[in-house]
Amino acid sequence: MSELNKIILFVNLFNLLLLCTAIEQNFPALKNDNVLKAARGEPVDRVPVWVMRQAGRYLPEFQEVRKEHDFFTVCRTPELACEVTMQPLRRFDLDASIIFSDILVIPQAFGMTVEMHPGVGPVFPEPLQTPADLAKLKPEGAVERLSYVGDAITMMRHMLDGKVPLLGFTGAPWTLMGYMIEGGGSKTMSKAKAWLKNYTDDSKKLLDMLASSIVDYLEMQVKAGAQMVQVFESSAEHLSKEEFLTWCAPYLKDIASKLKQRLSEQNIPLVPMTIFAKGAGHSLAEQATFGYDVISLDWTVDPEEARKQVGPNITLQGNLDPQDLYKTPEEIRELATTMVRKFGKTRYIANLGHGITPQTPIVSMEVFVDAVHKAL
Repeated sequence: MSELNKIILFVNLFNLLLLCTAIEQNFPALKNDNVLKAARGEPVDRVPVWVMRQAGRYLPEFQEVRKEHDFFTVCRTPELACEVTMQPLRRFDLDASIIFSDILVIPQAFGMTVEMHPGVGPVFPEPLQTPADLAKLKPEGAVERLSYVGDAITMMRHMLDGKVPLLGFTGAPWTLMGYMIEGGGSKTMSKAKAWLKNYTDDSKKLLDMLASSIVDYLEMQVKAGAQMVQVFESSAEHLSKEEFLTWCAPYLKDIASKLKQRLSEQNIPLVPMTIFAKGAGHSLAEQATFGYDVISLDWTVDPEEARKQVGPNITLQGNLDPQDLYKTPEEIRELATTMVRKFGKTRYIANLGHGITPQTPIVSMEVFVDAVHKAL
């Protein structure tokens, strides 16, 4: 047995004991709540920062885990997911943790096969081709089939020992629909967009189905211990403003309102919600009405213009270009400092404008995080 597997086994046994009493009052007290304060518009002692995909391929220790376990095995094994989630926190002075998983676990829970191919990314061997294929999907019981994510969240809350808040997340309906129809990532989303035009009613049926399961999924994550959740509408960039407001907005609003209603009915404290609609900078004013506490911005959006569009009562998150992390440390520090000063200290969470990329130098992350904390 390798040293890594011995560590994982120990963590697994330790956390299984903790899991038996994993109710909110037994979670360790939170020591750094700046992300949650920023999301609620409360004063912070420093600008909080975390990075999308902060647990991932740019870390050599993550690569070591992947040598022994395929991607979705890591997602489905709570002790592995927790180990990977902890890795960036051991290296960087981050203000939040986000559970290691993938947006495509929902299509998997619907019964679709998703494979992670090296150098390619996610692949659906049997994508949806016509509306008749919707009959093959099994949304009933999907959230139960995703219980491993909840188990990882509960385990992770204990492993963090209150160091920083733990975020949960999900893909949004249009983004998931795109993968399910295209069969993987796409630069055009031509097949999925053809569905919107040619199979309008069936597209609505699929989006409704996904939105309903997403609410179930987020509810489960909050009950398991997620202290904040983010909804990734990563494929919004393929839609015009009119299309975004038609095919994304209603479902995004529905997710936020129904999750809040569900939690309120069960007397469960509401958690901050973030929407990240990549490429939808054209609709920031509209996004501010969706019911989310935080709007995450991609790198194409000017911070000062975004603030004008969303008003003073929404927190902004973002938005350094991930490619900027390939520049010199001096350039990164200057760019991060300028970014933070444009956003200001109130209602702001520093992040990248999309996920960190695989070849990003470790020193770049160190400089970025340090620069954010020292900018104001």
